[in-house]
Amino acid sequence: MSSKLIALAALAAAASMAWQSASAQASGPVSREQRKAETAAANKAGKLTPAGEGAAPLAAPASGPTKTLEQRKAETMAAAKAHQLAPAGATQKADVADAARAPTKTREQRKAETMEAKKKGEFVPAGEGSAAPSK
Repeated sequence: MSSKLIALAALAAAASMAWQSASAQASGPVSREQRKAETAAANKAGKLTPAGEGAAPLAAPASGPTKTLEQRKAETMAAAKAHQLAPAGATQKADVADAARAPTKTREQRKAETMEAKKKGEFVPAGEGSAAPSK
């Protein structure tokens, strides 16, 4: 009884592999030129995923731009004169608020604290960030 079961399982596996092989060959190999044409068409349609860990491409807007280049430049210049543009680099609200806040210690106070921490061995060594070995 068990030999019939093994033979049936082997036959099913062989049939499955034969079907997969036949279906893969039915579409035929794609030439390099065909692959390049498909990729170029997808690129033109905006359907390629950007490099890196980016998200899937966004759908293109249904209509063209609503403002001309000159209008956008004029708006940007007006916002710059009114100091409404976000600073370059980090633009998180917390970062901007930290940059706007006045320091609470002088440079000399910070240097003195750093030297004291160095004397006590409280610095974290460069690299992995593990604590310094105890002596």
